[in-house]
Amino acid sequence: MSVDTDTDADEEPAGTEATAGDSDVVLEAEDLEVSYGKVTALRGLDVTVSEGEIVSLIGPNGAGKTTFCNTASGFLDYGGSVRYRGQEVARVGQTELVDRGMVHCTEQRDLFGYMDVEDNLGLGGYLRDDEVIEERKEFVYELFPRLDERREQNARSMSGGEQQMLAVGRALMGDPDLLILDEPTLGLAPVILQDIAEALAPIVERGVTVLLTEQNVTFALKHADRIYLLENGEAVREGTPDELKGDDYIRESYLGG
Repeated sequence: MSVDTDTDADEEPAGTEATAGDSDVVLEAEDLEVSYGKVTALRGLDVTVSEGEIVSLIGPNGAGKTTFCNTASGFLDYGGSVRYRGQEVARVGQTELVDRGMVHCTEQRDLFGYMDVEDNLGLGGYLRDDEVIEERKEFVYELFPRLDERREQNARSMSGGEQQMLAVGRALMGDPDLLILDEPTLGLAPVILQDIAEALAPIVERGVTVLLTEQNVTFALKHADRIYLLENGEAVREGTPDELKGDDYIRESYLGG
């Protein structure tokens, strides 16, 4: 069942205002259910992401991590509730979510391969004014000097790691309040993985909250403030990195004992 978006014109839609004391909650899912036909991808999922946090969803391929990102971004119908800044995402719409500061860097990267770095970055800031675009561009080049060196290089001729930097950089051009990074380290060489890791702290320091999905549990444990372990669409563990490092199931199943 999807959220009903029809409301009376004279009534305030339920769930459109954050409740008192919840002003620091950026993204919140309650009893979230998502299905693809007869296949249930998320079931009864509760997730909270608060201001200034890096929250990571970890788990194997098919656990529901990407489905959660796509649902939070307004791409999928759902049951239960998922709210951005107190407003039900199904009632806000994808374009409005981006305008309000939710930016999603997908696992597929979705770059324009025939365009160079400068043009790809420019497209990421299309909703922002020229001053913001230029400021954000310089920030991206500071984070990823390789992109600065390749400003005129077409995206399709770049390495996979450089394309991932560009995808993250383009997302940052949208001046995000909430940055959703779906599997940003997947398939990356260790040196590029380190570049991505080192970019997280400066991003958060600029007031950006981060939702990170990862199959690389070790990476998540090093860089997230809180972690949810998803298996078969359900959260089976939740806690801080220190709490989960001491969990026998996490150690045996995901950290090699």
